[in-house]
Amino acid sequence: MEQREKWVYDSSLDHKGRVPLRATTGVWKASLFIIAIEFSERLSYFGIATSLIIYLTKVMHQDLKTAAKNVNYWTGVTTIMPLLGGFLADAYLGRFTTVLASSIVYLLGLILLTMSRLVPNLRPCDSSTCLEPRKIHEVFFFLAIYLISIGTGGHKPSLESFGADQFDDDHSEERRKKMSFFNWWNFGLCSGLLLGVTVVVYVQDHVSWAVADIILTIVMASSLVVFCIGRPFYRYRKPPGSPLTPMVQVLVAAFAKRNLACPSNPSQLYEVPKSQKTEGRLLWHTDKLKFLDKAAILEDNQSSGEKQQNPWRLATVSQVEEMKLILNMIPIWLTTLPFGICVAQASTFFIKQGTTLDRKIGHSFIIPPASIYSLAAIGMIISVITYEKILVPFLRTTTGNERGIKILQRIGIGMVFSVLTMVVAALVEKKRLTLVENDPTKGSSTMSVFWLAPQFLIIGFGDGFALVGLQEFFYDQVPDSMRSLGIALYLSVIGVANFISSWLITIVDTITEEKGKSWFGKDLNSSRLDNFYWLLAAITTVNLGVYVVLARRYAYKNVQGRDVVAVADCYKGDGVGAVEMA
Repeated sequence: MEQREKWVYDSSLDHKGRVPLRATTGVWKASLFIIAIEFSERLSYFGIATSLIIYLTKVMHQDLKTAAKNVNYWTGVTTIMPLLGGFLADAYLGRFTTVLASSIVYLLGLILLTMSRLVPNLRPCDSSTCLEPRKIHEVFFFLAIYLISIGTGGHKPSLESFGADQFDDDHSEERRKKMSFFNWWNFGLCSGLLLGVTVVVYVQDHVSWAVADIILTIVMASSLVVFCIGRPFYRYRKPPGSPLTPMVQVLVAAFAKRNLACPSNPSQLYEVPKSQKTEGRLLWHTDKLKFLDKAAILEDNQSSGEKQQNPWRLATVSQVEEMKLILNMIPIWLTTLPFGICVAQASTFFIKQGTTLDRKIGHSFIIPPASIYSLAAIGMIISVITYEKILVPFLRTTTGNERGIKILQRIGIGMVFSVLTMVVAALVEKKRLTLVENDPTKGSSTMSVFWLAPQFLIIGFGDGFALVGLQEFFYDQVPDSMRSLGIALYLSVIGVANFISSWLITIVDTITEEKGKSWFGKDLNSSRLDNFYWLLAAITTVNLGVYVVLARRYAYKNVQGRDVVAVADCYKGDGVGAVEMA
């Protein structure tokens, strides 16, 4: 026990390839370096993302539908690329190397973006205003932002999982700190977001786009240096090879033995003894998806030794359970997509609405339209701090759960907030359109931009529950060898949701145009975004009912600890951890 307190025996290594010393590596001393580079990356990302629709419509003169689709496509690619980056990090490169390489690519994208706005021949045009930008500018601009997408693809899943790797799951104190890590990770993320949509956006609006890009480039380069300084304090994981291969082996072995009967006693299924398990953790057997259990049946016609040499004919119980985990997570992933669609509206239509409203504070100061997005970040910060400092301590004593409430319950609460967001957004947009109809000359310019505050704050509250919950869920519930991919799965919810949002706009536009008048006109005043918001509220409400049913039936990962049994989600008396939404 004394050795376990001094050294970290969770398959991690220090920067010299040795077993890490607990006192000098990992936990918060390492995580703070990692949160610092996440802060700067989110500062850059949201400084670009929240103003993108403004840039596309005002500088590149795209119409509202085209600009919204381009933003959704870019956001979609940015949040789906982590699936590739996470796979490479888990299988071959390792998380530290992936973060370092992708951050360099990200930095190159920022440099190229700065050049597209600073170099005379690459700028949109020679004068301050122009009807159509140069083609060379369009090429460099889109090349730059998609380079940033590629950089994000490796950066996001690897960095967050690398940060969580700094905590030992088999050490009770570190495990509890790890539960707080995701909350403080998102606090750092929101702080970067907040500065991105206020300070950076203000510079874009009142100074120049080029100066803002220079600031972002310098901050990103500085944080990369800080990340490298923390190298001696990190705990590293050696990549074990493709995490998908064992999954395929389970399917092949189960199919090959499809005619065999499963033993009534699960202890008769094959498992590696704890003493021989060098990487990862053993999982307890569960009763779901019993067909897959056949992959772990020891056949009578061959010796156990022969079978152990052919992983395509015999899998361990832990490998089978890992396959079950992935299959069980698919329905949850699908039912979180409507929440992601609601989130997508905040960075497109919500911000565009702000351009039509009165943004004055006092007599002279005008709020940049993208800065209103800062209210979503404030809402998320409030919900994360409230949850971490008030709700969790209270709920721990009442539920006996180390997390306070179960992960899927936390996500479900966030989904409720997304429904409320769409309802409020529809009502506010209807009020705006009424003003435009009553006075076409002034339009909605007499309506304060702070009418949008409730919908931004509510979606921020929802993010504090759902997005943090999704990060925790996909990191915690995937097999140990797939944790970067787990974070990528969380990000892919937002990415796929952005693509679906674009397709939904196209479908609704086509259908409503055939029926007389499209809900998406040339500008906001000729559109009916309120109807679109009501549609999203209805879709999300129906989906929430399906989600509750699935969440109640979900079985959490059940881990065999090295010394004692430690259930990953810390559910006492739940067996395999069947969750109940209550």
